[in-house]
Amino acid sequence: MLDRIVNGLESFLFRQRLVVIFSFLLVTVFLALQASNLKMDAAFVKNIPLNHDYMKTYLTHQKQFGGANSIMVAVEDTSGDIFNANFFDSLKKVHDQLFFIPGVDRAQVKSLYSPSTRFTEVVEDGFAGGPVIPADFSTTQAGLAVVRGNIEKAGIVGRLIAEDYSAAMVSAQLMDFDPQTGEPLDTLAFAAQLEEQLRGEYENDQIKIHIIGFAKMAGDVAEGAKGVVLFFLIAILVTAVMVYLFSKSVLLTLLPLACSLVAVIWQLGLLTVVGFGLDPMSILIPFLVFAIGVSHSVQMINAVRRRVGEGETTKAAAASSFRSLLVPGGIALLSDTVGFMTLLAIDIGIIRELAISASLGVAVIILTNLVLLPLLISYCKLSPSVKAVKKASDNDIWRKLSCFATPKYAAIVLSVTAVLYGVGLYEADKMKIGDLQGGAPALHFDSRYNQDTFFITDHFSITTDVMTVIVEATPEACTYHDQLMQIDEFEWLVGNTPGVESTASLASVAKRVNAGFNEGNPKWQVLPRTTASLVQAVGRIPTTSGLLNSDCSVMPVYLFLQDHKAETIELVVDKVKSLAATMNNEQLTFRLASGPVGVMAATNEAVAAAQLPMMLYVYGAVFVLCLLSFRSLRATIAVIIPLYVVSTLAQALMTQLDIGLAVSTLPVIALGVGIGVDYGIYILSTMAVKLRDGVPVQDAYYQALVERGSAVIFTGLTLAIGVSTWFFSALKFQMDMGILLTFMFLVNMLGAIIILPAIAAVFWRKPRS
Repeated sequence: MLDRIVNGLESFLFRQRLVVIFSFLLVTVFLALQASNLKMDAAFVKNIPLNHDYMKTYLTHQKQFGGANSIMVAVEDTSGDIFNANFFDSLKKVHDQLFFIPGVDRAQVKSLYSPSTRFTEVVEDGFAGGPVIPADFSTTQAGLAVVRGNIEKAGIVGRLIAEDYSAAMVSAQLMDFDPQTGEPLDTLAFAAQLEEQLRGEYENDQIKIHIIGFAKMAGDVAEGAKGVVLFFLIAILVTAVMVYLFSKSVLLTLLPLACSLVAVIWQLGLLTVVGFGLDPMSILIPFLVFAIGVSHSVQMINAVRRRVGEGETTKAAAASSFRSLLVPGGIALLSDTVGFMTLLAIDIGIIRELAISASLGVAVIILTNLVLLPLLISYCKLSPSVKAVKKASDNDIWRKLSCFATPKYAAIVLSVTAVLYGVGLYEADKMKIGDLQGGAPALHFDSRYNQDTFFITDHFSITTDVMTVIVEATPEACTYHDQLMQIDEFEWLVGNTPGVESTASLASVAKRVNAGFNEGNPKWQVLPRTTASLVQAVGRIPTTSGLLNSDCSVMPVYLFLQDHKAETIELVVDKVKSLAATMNNEQLTFRLASGPVGVMAATNEAVAAAQLPMMLYVYGAVFVLCLLSFRSLRATIAVIIPLYVVSTLAQALMTQLDIGLAVSTLPVIALGVGIGVDYGIYILSTMAVKLRDGVPVQDAYYQALVERGSAVIFTGLTLAIGVSTWFFSALKFQMDMGILLTFMFLVNMLGAIIILPAIAAVFWRKPRS
């Protein structure tokens, strides 16, 4: 049945070659025009699992208490002392400039110049206070001395002022949309404005500007991603050289490259058609599409070259190669596509976009490289040098490699594989979920963004590494001593957890206010037991402080962490969960989580929860498709086992290299499995035919190597060399992906060449009679 379909399709396509090729040309032109409208697209909400319980809490209270999409700008005086006229003039300009950039929530811009930045002091008649920077402020020595005193009274050292008085902070929350256009906020354009209008305008020899936050990080990632174009060009050049060395023909080099580039154009154009942009985190997918396209093209030109060398005409060789490769190549690419589509099950927007992008790209390769390529080759006149192919049956290398399909060597190979698997599984169990370094993990340690992060971390007691526990209560809960006391106890217990630098809540601030009402005596820094006294203490704290809402039914507890490493987040989250389990009651509910680290915690948990299902989906899809293709359980298992061993070893490699399982690395395993299965399918598709004819396993494997071995080895090397150039990327996550994919491409190829025949030697001990 399948053979009749393939033969019918081959007959139709090769009779209508010009019409089909012209149709491909028209579609390519149309999709190229669509691809020209493709834009870089980085949105904060794409990076978070919106349906996670933490994110439901985050979204519910985002408008009132701010979200995780914030910007922090530290203005540094290089002299180490901010109390001079030039610094305060620069700080005022930075504050005003940030205030007027579209997309900034102006009500939540905070700095020394914000009206909400106030001080309170105890005087003879009670309390006195006002803005830290008074209305009549001037940058004279007397005016600066007044501001210094107000800063100390306000208790903002470490928050808005560096602990060593070398810098001051301007922070802001971002909106999800541009108020001028009503469109979703263009994160990358916003990051460019920060760079141009803040750092570009106000940084000089005396003033340095340090900017951190998701938008700035995304902008720096996008800037670094521009280097991918260079890597893409290098990959094309390297691939061209490799294909030429393999084919010994300029024509057979250019055609696979052209068809693979057509696949990339189709992928980018289809992304625009379905309404997607290209996220900086998925900008590597076009390269993978190109590489996968070339790998399947090599199988095609290898088959054509062999048939031409055996005396067939170019057209007949192209047609017979199409018939022989359409099913194994189609199954391999379909396995890739379905494997990538399993990533859609992960509830993180950026991973779903990556899944769609990769699936579209790999799916079109079925058309461009398995259909268009042989049609184009059929019009070519191959040179005598291509026809004069030495018979591969004379190749001693294949004969030596075929020994892996004998019982003696199979026992050795499988024993070594079992040991490697055991060691890999032991190391893979140590793999961490989340980020394992400070700063932005997508960027290198010495990047400008990470250096800004480290400056702010070193000089301020708060950073963007904030987790907010939302305390939901009954209205007017802050007027009841027992409820506020419970929040205070919770804050104290969490504050003493390793990894927590400092905390803030309505309860802790109310205690300081109460002491102020009693001449500042530290003995009175407690929560009053009477409602009247509590109302007096809490009444001095405005809702703009972010410590309570209008009816005191929501009171956040802010946890300032020393970093956002996986271990730190896990430790703090576990502590909050254990405390909430014992302290939640009818009056108070402690809910995780908001703030940047709250988002990271939700993302880490989503990644951890998705890891096993993703692997089951990927391997399940590959298993079903291989079973349908080979119609043999033994053959399917023989393909799956090497893939699984290599996946385990890849996770062990992540442990050894301190690469955490995060949003950027989670899809790599699926990509590696999806692409790695191609080797085994091509090798076993030839072996399966021979085995069904009663050929012994070693001979069947030898003939498979003769027919497709050189193409499989060439493909693995070409893919690995191409992605190995990512080691030099300006993006840390791209370098990590390059390391992992290089490992998986090479070792999956070795698995298909070494482990698969060893398994076959066990499964097919006796040839069919």
